[in-house]
Amino acid sequence: MGRKQLITDSFQVVKKRKRDSKEVKEAQSPPHETVTVQEESVLQDAIQPDQLETLKQFDLSWEYGPCTGITRLQRWERAESLGLSPPATVRELLLKHREDSIIMHSLWHEYSL
Repeated sequence: MGRKQLITDSFQVVKKRKRDSKEVKEAQSPPHETVTVQEESVLQDAIQPDQLETLKQFDLSWEYGPCTGITRLQRWERAESLGLSPPATVRELLLKHREDSIIMHSLWHEYSL
């Protein structure tokens, strides 16, 4: 009687080579580089976790209507036109980060309707 066949038997065995201790140490210590003015401006323009939380709370608040199928800015404008007075900070964030699709779309953007 032979050995029981496993599903993993159909895959090729790949062995990883071990690193030298020098390579591991070099990989762990990042090189010392100076931050340019352009990188600083990008870091300042990056959205902060508290700002993401504000957008998340806007998505979760049903008082501004449904948010599936439209961008956050469209939802904000619709709520404003209906007199629901959405937070102005949300609109400012959306206009500031207009190019970033993660910011412009709601939490459920990737889910189908």
